[in-house]
Order: sequence, then structure tokens, then C-alpha cells
Amino acid sequence: MPINLLVAVPPEKTQRYTQNLANADQITLRIATSHKDVHNLLAMRDQPTDVLAVDNSLGDTYAMISELRQTYPRLLIILIDEEADFGLPGKADDLTTAPFQDDDLVKRVKKLMSARMTETLRSDSLPAIRDFSRALRGAVGLGGKQQAAVDSAQSLGYDYVGYYHITNKDTMELQLRAQAGPRPIQTVAPKKATADDLMTWVVQSRQSRIANYGDELNHPLVAKGRLGAVAAIPVMFDSRIFGVLVACRDRPESITQENVMMLELICSQFAAAMIKELNA
Repeated sequence: MPINLLVAVPPEKTQRYTQNLANADQITLRIATSHKDVHNLLAMRDQPTDVLAVDNSLGDTYAMISELRQTYPRLLIILIDEEADFGLPGKADDLTTAPFQDDDLVKRVKKLMSARMTETLRSDSLPAIRDFSRALRGAVGLGGKQQAAVDSAQSLGYDYVGYYHITNKDTMELQLRAQAGPRPIQTVAPKKATADDLMTWVVQSRQSRIANYGDELNHPLVAKGRLGAVAAIPVMFDSRIFGVLVACRDRPESITQENVMMLELICSQFAAAMIKELNA
């Protein structure tokens, strides 16, 4: 399975990185030469990024990594600092001081991807997962399972949860099929996704994403200040995708990477339950 690697480097280093990485096994390479390029390439719906490697000489790398960590909680990030004998990755997932010595960068990319495939949540998350599984088994029909999913997600500490279901894959139409939260919020929640909102981006890119008040790509409830933060998670199992779950909280900056991991596991079980229902 190819790994989509985005490398952020100053323009003068582009050729060096291309020569060393273009033919790396399992790696599909893209190069960014500015902070703006990084943001634009990560935002592309049809070319998701698995791992971002940032050369420290690009400048302001720690601030950029901190910002990206909040927006893309599941993005794997490697910091490259060839001027240091050793260092700490900070908010990056790993650090290399000799990216091309013995293919160190490629090995770290593959190691992170391997770890991602086998990572698990903490044991104290398991009761919530078991409760969710029981709720899905007890729900009747697709509508029942959709409502059980949003109710269970809300019980994890979210103020509002909604599920948008793909109703037309050709035009990528998404309609709100289930929601849980205060009645005034449910009343004003958008009943359809638009082409340029967070839900459509998540379904097209198949990546989870967090947004806070003030972010351009957003859920309308957060964009308009009715809520403070949202995590949008693709509801998919293997290669089959059904829609997107949005989980919102009142307080901005209150959704973490671990929160997203839990929601991703729930959404995977949710999608599997819908497949079983459709095949029954």
C-alpha cells in the first residue's frame, strides 16, 4: 500500500529531496516549498497526505507543526533537523537529524505508518466501546443504528452530534439523518452539507479533521459561533464509506487527538453495522 508523503523544504533543497526520495519503495512523494504550499496541499480533497516531513530550515516549523496538529489530529509529522546532533520532536511524532543516511527518513515514515495500523486506545476506553457495540446491536434498521451512533457519541462528552449520510455519490450529496443535542441547536443545524464545507471535505478526502471557531473550512454551527469546536470523522469500513459524523463541543480547542481516535473507532463499528444491516 503506497504511503503519501509530503515533504516541506526550502526551494533550494527541493532537488536534493527529490533525488533521494522519488524512487523510495512504497512512497508517493509531493514537495512543498512554503507554509502556504503545505496548507494548500494538505487541504486537497483528492490527494490525502499520510505523513508530513518538515525540514527545520523552512523556518517557523514549530509554530506550523503546532497549528497543523490541531487541524489534522491524525496526520503523522516528522521533523528534520540536520543541524542538530540530537533533539526532541516537540509536537511532531518523530525527528531525524540525518534523513538520507541509511534511508533514515524513509524508515521512520514506514515505522510510523506501521505503528498507526496497530495502535490501540487506552484500556479505560474499552467500556465505552462495549456500550456502543451493544447499542448498535439493539438498534433496529438503518435509521435506528444511525440514531444509536449519534446518541452514543454524544455520551462521550459532546454537546451536539450529527450524522450526514451520502445520498448521491455522483454529486456527493450529504443529508443529515440523525442528531443528538439541545433542541435549539438541532433546529438550526444544516440539513444538508454544501460543496465547500467540512463534511464534504472529510467524505472526499476520507480523513478526519478538527475545526474551531474562526477556521475557514468548518461546520456551520461552529463557523457561526453557536458551538466552539467540531471533529468530523468519515464513517467508513475498509473501502466503503457511508457519510460523516460531526461531534461538537461548546468550548474551542477542546477536542484532542485521542478524542478523534475514539470517534474513528466508533465510526468504523458504525459503518460495519450498516453493511451488515444492508446485507441482511
